[in-house]
Amino acid sequence: MTTPTLATYLLRDGAGVPLVLLHGFPLDHRMWAAMVAELPQGPRVIAVDLPGHGHSDLGQLPASLDATADVVHTTLREQGEGNAVVVGLSMGGYVALAMAERHPGFVRGLGLVDTKSTADTDDARAARLKVAAAVMSSQTLDAVMGMPAKLLGPTSELERRSLYPTVYAWIHSQSVTGVAWAQRAMAARPDRTDVLRSFSGPVAVVVGQEDQLTPLDDAQHMADAATDATLTVVPDAAHLSAVEEPVIVAKAVADLHRRAT
Repeated sequence: MTTPTLATYLLRDGAGVPLVLLHGFPLDHRMWAAMVAELPQGPRVIAVDLPGHGHSDLGQLPASLDATADVVHTTLREQGEGNAVVVGLSMGGYVALAMAERHPGFVRGLGLVDTKSTADTDDARAARLKVAAAVMSSQTLDAVMGMPAKLLGPTSELERRSLYPTVYAWIHSQSVTGVAWAQRAMAARPDRTDVLRSFSGPVAVVVGQEDQLTPLDDAQHMADAATDATLTVVPDAAHLSAVEEPVIVAKAVADLHRRAT
């Protein structure tokens, strides 16, 4: 198997335990820029393009978030990182949970933003596989180009219209194979709520109040399962809370890093 080469980005220099950021679907590391700009000075901030997204290739990686977690872990270890506070949004949250399960000694703290620990329902799984088949058969991203309307909430529709072309451009720049691969990988993921119950480090759960894809109930479920968790509900934000309300999300992430280190 050819291991993919992952692109990583030092978004801010610093010292101590680094902060690692994992993006959502179907985006890349660029979605974190506004949030990182609001973080206080302190740790290095490293963003990763997940396999098949941004400037990361897929190699022959199976459609598996377990395999993704292993590749992210290996990449960071090869760069000299012994441990990190890992924060993921949506798909990135699924990968962060897989890292906490498979590499618990590496993950000092866990940030779960607009994501969930449960597996897909049968209907959701079927919908993901349908999208994967559609993009591969058409060799276009048409099946996901309507996603900005689902990722951004009603407040953004009224007050942050400039976000729509930005998110549209992020999605449009992804690859057909990467999008199809990610949908299959997410469809196959297991329930990882037990990972939260056994995880010994601090957890920060963040959810946009307007998030309809992974709503407050999903966030509360994760916060209740973890032994040391905070829950931040972000007003006037939906599934991309880190993009829509970066100041509030940055505060929650900075607090997580402080608790973890």
